[in-house]
Amino acid sequence: MIEQLFEFIGNHLLLVGLFIVLLVAFFINEGRRGGSSVSTTELVSLVNRENAIILDIRDKADFNKGHIVDAKNMPYTTVDRRISELSAYKQKPIIIVCKMGQTATGIGKKLKEQGYEDVRRLSGGMAEWSAANLPLVKN
Repeated sequence: MIEQLFEFIGNHLLLVGLFIVLLVAFFINEGRRGGSSVSTTELVSLVNRENAIILDIRDKADFNKGHIVDAKNMPYTTVDRRISELSAYKQKPIIIVCKMGQTATGIGKKLKEQGYEDVRRLSGGMAEWSAANLPLVKN
């Protein structure tokens, strides 16, 4: 099996090279589009050192089951009409948190288009936060 893989790569260098270039370009584009991703440790550091704002875009029910301390809840479906509520934080780092770290990219792109300078997203979302056994506030 491995021998066949190496044989394929050897016979199709151009195709494999193009695939790698496209894969790298995809990840670079996704990273720029919705803000860079941060780990749980980086999130804590940004909050403590730079007074970063945590924007939790999960629905209210999930937010009430457990969220990061001082996180602001703005469900994904309401961001478009409520984005003006964040205008006071345009100069601060904003870290977007969702369930798994996937939907935060779209909101990050919207915030960047509205002029927010430092938009980031929590890698792995609340699933990663919970897996690290970090504290949650429950309503």
